[in-house]
Amino acid sequence: MSNPQSKVFLITGANSGFGRALAEAALADGHRVVGTVRNRDALETFNRLDPERALGKLLDVTDTDAVPRVVAEIEADFGPIGVLVNNAGYGHEGLLEESTLDQLRQQFDVNVFGAVAMMHAVLPFMRKRRAGHILNVTSMGGIITFPGLGIYHGSKFALEGISEALAKEVKSLGIAVTAVEPGAFRTDWAGRSLVRAERKIADYDEVFNPIRERRRKLDGNQPGDPAKAAQAMLKLVASENPPMHLLLGRDAVTLVRAKLSALKAEIDAWEVVSVSTDFQ
Repeated sequence: MSNPQSKVFLITGANSGFGRALAEAALADGHRVVGTVRNRDALETFNRLDPERALGKLLDVTDTDAVPRVVAEIEADFGPIGVLVNNAGYGHEGLLEESTLDQLRQQFDVNVFGAVAMMHAVLPFMRKRRAGHILNVTSMGGIITFPGLGIYHGSKFALEGISEALAKEVKSLGIAVTAVEPGAFRTDWAGRSLVRAERKIADYDEVFNPIRERRRKLDGNQPGDPAKAAQAMLKLVASENPPMHLLLGRDAVTLVRAKLSALKAEIDAWEVVSVSTDFQ
């Protein structure tokens, strides 16, 4: 279908999950879509979505030397990027004491440094046009936490902070930035895309083993529908006044509201101590 408001979407990690769902929805809505994937089989599959309006690009977002070249090629050969969707990422499940520093670095390389590299590459083009929208797919786990996901939460909290600060930096330049914060959706996050650290310390069994087991059972039965999340993101992109944050899923709304209420209660309870540290 044709769309007079058609944009070029650049979606990282477009071969599955939210990336694939959004690519399909954007194409159906008349947009043009470039999707980054990590192997040639996925590249060919993506290109078959629409031979004229879908373009796959081989890119690992952790290859920060390649990112600017790929973005420049898209701008030159496919058209001006109107929407960047930083969707590439994965989850690390593991207690902090049982997880290694190398695992921490890898989590941040993909979830944070890769996303920032993409933003660095598109921002000069968006600034020149005084237009653009960056969607950083974080998580409700960028606001709330669960035991055993500390490294993952750390990466998503970091991307939340970067997104919010960048939104304030570029608003006057005509560029919007939104942190998209999904709850539990039926993607590969809790299955193929989840890296699980080896269990070693029995002291944590009581607090963590039931959580890990519930997560295994939930895989494939999560309440969130990726196709509906894609439609929500299209509404976000079409908005004249997009928010800095967009929660996706009833579970995300419920859990984040509970976190904010608990945080307010804690601030109130300790306010006297907090303000006692000022010079008088």
